Amino acid sequence: MTDSDDFLREAGLDTLAVRAGCHRTPEGEHSEAMFLTSSYVFENAQEAADRFSGEEPGNVYSRYTNPTVRAFEERIAALEKADSAVATASGMSAILSTCMALLQVGDHILCSRSVFGTTTVLFTKYLQKFGVATTFVDPTDMVAWEQGFQANTKLVFVETPSNPLCDVVDLKKLAELTHSRGARLVVDNCFCTPALQRPIEFGADLIIHSATKYIDGQGRCLGGVVAGDRETMGEVLAFIRSAGPTLSAFNAWVFLKGLETLRLRMEAHSRNAQALAEWLVERPEVEQVYYAGLPTHPGHELARKQQSAFGGVLSFQVKGDKAAAWKVIDSTRIFSLTANLGDAKSTIVHPATTTHGRLTPEQRAESGIADNLIRLAVGLEDVEDLKKDLARGLS
Repeated sequence: MTDSDDFLREAGLDTLAVRAGCHRTPEGEHSEAMFLTSSYVFENAQEAADRFSGEEPGNVYSRYTNPTVRAFEERIAALEKADSAVATASGMSAILSTCMALLQVGDHILCSRSVFGTTTVLFTKYLQKFGVATTFVDPTDMVAWEQGFQANTKLVFVETPSNPLCDVVDLKKLAELTHSRGARLVVDNCFCTPALQRPIEFGADLIIHSATKYIDGQGRCLGGVVAGDRETMGEVLAFIRSAGPTLSAFNAWVFLKGLETLRLRMEAHSRNAQALAEWLVERPEVEQVYYAGLPTHPGHELARKQQSAFGGVLSFQVKGDKAAAWKVIDSTRIFSLTANLGDAKSTIVHPATTTHGRLTPEQRAESGIADNLIRLAVGLEDVEDLKKDLARGLS
């Protein structure tokens, strides 16, 4: 939030989701303006020099300064209770930009082993090539976290709830442990969004989102964002200025529109997912359901403390093998078979051969990604229709 947003500092989440970062031009537009320009014209050579050097604030080049993108960044920062935010071209580029800005050769990442498969690949295949090592631990085992720290640990990275098993991490305890070791806690808050969970309130340092998911809400655009303290965000922006994983102004405008209905959608996603999870538990063809909204889930009570609802993603194991899981998936007619999530349309996917398919069999086993596991991202359709759709394959 900027100084011009002072009147919003005590505003509620719904007001911030609609109004934060909304700066009208002299034209007086009501909806946020979309600045589709690559560069900006300066009044004179001195102004150009001052803008490029940073001595004078203002737009320079849309690779790292664009008013529409800045409005989106300010709104996310306000919702996450962060000082500042920096938008990127995708969720993965937000993670990469954070790591490139804050890490160097010889540093160490301590990471939950229950994270998105591509995050694991980024850490183990690519950052490893540049001398940054990663250790993976059980996200729910605080002893494992404590033992995983090294003298050179700089970042601790978690998703909570995790993808796809909905593991829940105790953010307050992990933040205290992380800070006692002089490291930063980075939380991927994609599954909850600030509508359901604000990790900074529990001590997290940096928050990362794939805006492609719930922030958009309709599967239209790619984008990412990282939020945190102003100094750190300056370092991330400096990397983006040089490397260019930039969010487009059009996508930023779409995300601004998505944020306006974020809480309403997240509550509806959560209601539908809760109803579907409770229905799946009763199905004799289902071996196990993973959803923190179920009282039987080991992270249920912790999720109740950290989240206002349990989100729209759940996973379940069918009785049988990969063929049994594929039979359920291929029998659906309403669910979209796609790896994306956070859409108004419900999606279904087989993690072992898609989102986590690039992991080794050993890595998948350690992360609990079984061949009979199915992930659902529950959308906004009538939940009774979703039950009937799944019943086709389960029967």
